[in-house]
Amino acid sequence: MNPSKFLNVHSIETMGAFDGPGIRYVLFLQGCPFKCQYCHNRDTWDYKVNKSKTVEEIFTDFNKYKSFYKHGGITVSGGEPLLQIDMLIDLFKLFKSHGIHTCIDTSGATFNPQDTKRLDELMQYTDLVLLDIKHIDDDAHKVLVGASNKNVIQFARYLNDINKSVYIRHVLLPNITGTTEQLTKLRTFLDTLTNVKQIDILPYHKKGIQKWAALKFDYPLLDLEEPSKKLIYQAHDILKTCYVYQKTSV
Repeated sequence: MNPSKFLNVHSIETMGAFDGPGIRYVLFLQGCPFKCQYCHNRDTWDYKVNKSKTVEEIFTDFNKYKSFYKHGGITVSGGEPLLQIDMLIDLFKLFKSHGIHTCIDTSGATFNPQDTKRLDELMQYTDLVLLDIKHIDDDAHKVLVGASNKNVIQFARYLNDINKSVYIRHVLLPNITGTTEQLTKLRTFLDTLTNVKQIDILPYHKKGIQKWAALKFDYPLLDLEEPSKKLIYQAHDILKTCYVYQKTSV
């Protein structure tokens, strides 16, 4: 490892309970190629340097709280963590050398099926991938996120091909991702995968609106309501009923 290199860090959460199994140290990195209209971390989009931290500094900070992470580990999120893949490899090499569970929360936006060399290396040190599928329909994905979902779908298939454990995460947006048609289409795709260990349905919330306003950005989905309990139950029925993912720990 080269100690002169650093990760561009947005923020750190030391007691993450929703970013993989157990209590976790969650490292949020700066920069994201997707521009999700509902993003609640709007300030992570910018690529400018926020906080520079070396791999060793992060490991030292993790160890301050390691007694809490007996059944957890480290999760790297964003922004988009795979934008900093070289440093992520160094980070996970170090953590895995100490037997620590590693997890990446990614949208798969950077995936290039023509060049997976660095990703192949990273996956050797990655225990779990949290894959955010924003929208299963490509045209609608372009509107919602500002880019195609083709890389995301190819990335999901890549992870399946290498049998990497995956949790699928899907934000439930009424009338956007939450229609019966779109949920069924997503389920049809998920049924082609054999490596999915869990499906997490994340109900849309409005907490990001204030952050967008504080940053002086116009929030695109001001009129969108949070999903009803009925819609949430329906999404669970469509995406999770009789799904054959293994309910084993990873």
